[in-house]
Amino acid sequence: MKKQVAEFIGTFTLVLFGCGAAVIGGLGTGPTAIDVLGIAFAFGLAIVAMAYGIGPVSGCHVNPAVSFGVFMAGRMTMPEMIAYWIAQVLGALAGAAVLYVIMSGKASGWTGGLGQNGWGAGYLGQYNIVSAFLFEAVATFLFLVCILGVTQPGAPSQFAGLAIGLTLVVIHIVGINVTGVSVNPARSLGPAVIGVGSNPAALGQLWLFIVAPLVGAGVAGAMFKSGLLAADRA
Repeated sequence: MKKQVAEFIGTFTLVLFGCGAAVIGGLGTGPTAIDVLGIAFAFGLAIVAMAYGIGPVSGCHVNPAVSFGVFMAGRMTMPEMIAYWIAQVLGALAGAAVLYVIMSGKASGWTGGLGQNGWGAGYLGQYNIVSAFLFEAVATFLFLVCILGVTQPGAPSQFAGLAIGLTLVVIHIVGINVTGVSVNPARSLGPAVIGVGSNPAALGQLWLFIVAPLVGAGVAGAMFKSGLLAADRA
């Protein structure tokens, strides 16, 4: 069970700190405000911390799309992937629930948002569904290219956590205004379910943040499985 416990803790941390930066920082003014760069680094640094904290235990997937990409690359079995998925979803729900309780203690200004992902009229840059799907699929593909690349045999594994975290940072810098950035079905599911009372639309749009990341991750995994992106071995 220790791999599942590690994945639960890692996903919990990502949602609590990443979405927490968006929600708490988004309500701040002056020196307490956090802009797009701050939110991007919150997500990325959470991954860096967990990569070195739980990476030796579970590989620090903390993302069903990452586990799917690893599965497609032939690096884990389906039962292992499903066990990871369950732990990741539970961790995301717990992280969103703790963030909800924290925000419930704010005297005023909070309307119930938990950093839900979305698209369309009224959501951040108001990008349409095509833009949202394309960004999530392509960004997840590139994220998995980094993850599978730096964790393959022969790669300098001591820098893997840093490379993966910084990749997530740049993905957020580019994509926050498009979808709020998911590239992680669990990260989207937790806030959408726990915060459904304040934003029912997020639950209705959740399918895109499940399907698009899995598509992108699956393509990346298949490319590594085929050897197209695998490093040559001496």
